[in-house]
Amino acid sequence: MRLKNKIALITGGCGSIGLEIVNLFIQNGATTIIVDIQENNDLSLKKISGLEYLNFDVSNEREWQTLLQLLRTKYDQLDILVNNAGIFGFDECSTPQNPEHMSFDDWNKIHSVNLNSVFLGCKYGIEFMKKIGGSIINMSSRSAFIGVPSAAAYASSKAAIANYTKSVALYCAEMQYKIRCNSIHPGIIQTPIWDPLLKSEKTNLDKMKTNIPMGNLGSPSDVAYAALYLASDESKYVTGTELTVDGGLSAGRIGNPIIAK
Repeated sequence: MRLKNKIALITGGCGSIGLEIVNLFIQNGATTIIVDIQENNDLSLKKISGLEYLNFDVSNEREWQTLLQLLRTKYDQLDILVNNAGIFGFDECSTPQNPEHMSFDDWNKIHSVNLNSVFLGCKYGIEFMKKIGGSIINMSSRSAFIGVPSAAAYASSKAAIANYTKSVALYCAEMQYKIRCNSIHPGIIQTPIWDPLLKSEKTNLDKMKTNIPMGNLGSPSDVAYAALYLASDESKYVTGTELTVDGGLSAGRIGNPIIAK
């Protein structure tokens, strides 16, 4: 029960990694709120005690304002915020995601969902948490550390998240808000996000594994346990850090850039 009596808000909570974080937080005692633009049709989730689902667009500031008002009315407390919402861009964009051919609209779409949602989450999370403190966790990626020609906007957004996390951490420390802010950087995690690439035969999972020092892909639970540590009081002296979960991929030779998360 590492999160007993804590209130946690997780954006993008209906995705593979998001749901794993949600389930682990609930198992550890947190009252958990899922925020996602996707519809939540999972009946088993709706039966879980201590879980609430809210349908919001986290790239829209007015919806954040409405969301926090709802939280104040019902809970008057927010201890943990996981800014997990994000898109890859391959399904959502109509143009190739490379520096030469990507449209400005698609560039803005990816940054709006991936980066603007983190800005808004941090902005309103700080406002809510500053009286009692808390933990903000921003989901970045291993792609924040490398160039990815075929997913330039995605990599750019994740790199910006990593840097912005440090600014938030230092600001909160300067203001003595007792709010910690850290980023998680997943490597190649086995989720449905890879399905479009696998179907097009542009990606081979076995070849991916040969580039990973530990020899296997990560699972959503690997990322969820990292989030649990950063959400719990065990990380009370940890802020502004980058927690990489990639099987050692970033520790040595990178090889061909492989998109993360």
